[in-house]
Amino acid sequence: MKKVLFSLPITLNFLFLISISSCSVNKAKIDNDLAMYFQSSKSEGCFTMLDNAKGEITVYNMGMDTTRYSPASTFEILNSLIVLHTGVVTDENMMIKWDSTLRSTTSWNKDMNIVYAFKENAVPFFQEVTRRTGHDTLKSWIDSISYGNKNIDGTLDSFWMNNKLKISPDEQLGFLKRLYFDQLPFRKSVQESVRNMMVQEDNTAYKLSYKTGTTVDENNNSISWTLGWVEENRHVYFFVNLIKNQDKNIEMKKTGLGITKDILTHYGFFKGVK
Repeated sequence: MKKVLFSLPITLNFLFLISISSCSVNKAKIDNDLAMYFQSSKSEGCFTMLDNAKGEITVYNMGMDTTRYSPASTFEILNSLIVLHTGVVTDENMMIKWDSTLRSTTSWNKDMNIVYAFKENAVPFFQEVTRRTGHDTLKSWIDSISYGNKNIDGTLDSFWMNNKLKISPDEQLGFLKRLYFDQLPFRKSVQESVRNMMVQEDNTAYKLSYKTGTTVDENNNSISWTLGWVEENRHVYFFVNLIKNQDKNIEMKKTGLGITKDILTHYGFFKGVK
């Protein structure tokens, strides 16, 4: 499925803007009908979508959409761009050996390359490549694209999970758009590699790409991200979903992904007619 770069203004290009949230606030259509999808799991949440062809933004829960949260494993998108561009990870096939520490997520207990680690949200892999990259290099790249609050204070291999680094759903939307259209300051081949790693479903009707991430905020709420894009008939729609819940028995990744797909279905996706 080929990408089409429309000649519309880049409404969410926050490289040169002090605040991209004001762009989406000014342009957004509020859709409160989406509340039922979050209420079904007794979760608080927000959803934002950009129809790139029309430049139209739809938002549910503007307050959460413009509030910053820890990116959790969604930071692996930027982390992958950095380590592939700088050569810390030489290519998609480079293996990093398992450190022999048994972890509860059994899929992490093995040697792996970046493609496998990205799909599995393998935190130990990205902690290792972050340590190899170093503070100054990471900070320089994070600053260069104005990623969220740009704070990587504290332990180098956990700042994207411990509520130091934070980013809003609105800012995530702008970041996704720049990645999709090769507008980030990384080699185009690297941006293409990361886009390919995000592909989850690809068929004749649609192509769905996303990244998930879960963590806990300062108030002991579990949070879960699902963000990416869906392509149908050579049109791309960017989306970000964030949910928050205090119930520790909820499978946050599964719940967040389910809500995301339910909303996309609500908007008529997955039929190849958009």
